[in-house]
Amino acid sequence: MTTTERRRDAERTKAEILQVAQREFARKGYAGARVDEIAELMRTTKRMIYYYFSSKEQLFIAVLEKAYSEVRAVEQKVDVAHLAPVEAIRTLAELTFDHHDAHRDFIKLVAIENIHQAEHISKSPVLANLGTPVLDLIERILAAGKASGDFVTEADAVDVHMIISSFCFFRVSNAHTFGALFGRDMTAPENRARLRKMVGEMVVAYLRGAGAADVT
Repeated sequence: MTTTERRRDAERTKAEILQVAQREFARKGYAGARVDEIAELMRTTKRMIYYYFSSKEQLFIAVLEKAYSEVRAVEQKVDVAHLAPVEAIRTLAELTFDHHDAHRDFIKLVAIENIHQAEHISKSPVLANLGTPVLDLIERILAAGKASGDFVTEADAVDVHMIISSFCFFRVSNAHTFGALFGRDMTAPENRARLRKMVGEMVVAYLRGAGAADVT
């Protein structure tokens, strides 16, 4: 086997470990997931997993890095240069909605990490700066919208990101409790298109000044 083939084999093995580990951490939490059970599911050894990831904590951090990197990659699909500001921010909101809808394990992992007060994220140099690209993207959209006159609200990129993320996240993370209390499944197919449109229109309305006090 050549060096290139060995490298590809190692990358494939690591990817497979991360895929299985992500599912187990999302299902059982950080405390509940066991490396030996992950190894058994992969039909490999615990020693092999520790060869690539030195500890359970490092494996979990790698899973978080992968999950967050995937959502950041989705956000970068917004073509700010060729979309009008309103369409750009609406597209970002809808892409976030689509990603969270399709990646339920991501929602669970974020919820788990919040239970642990972000102690694992704080140990990752990769994750330390991973929020910067989306904030830069939103700032460019906001600047373009202000210049064109489409956006009148003095908005902060972090706040706009929070509006979008909170709606998309809550819909999945709180689906069971919300459904039990109000009798509506927010993740049901018949509600998807309406809610997807809602998050885009909500952030657009905010940026256009909806609800702002009249100045006389």
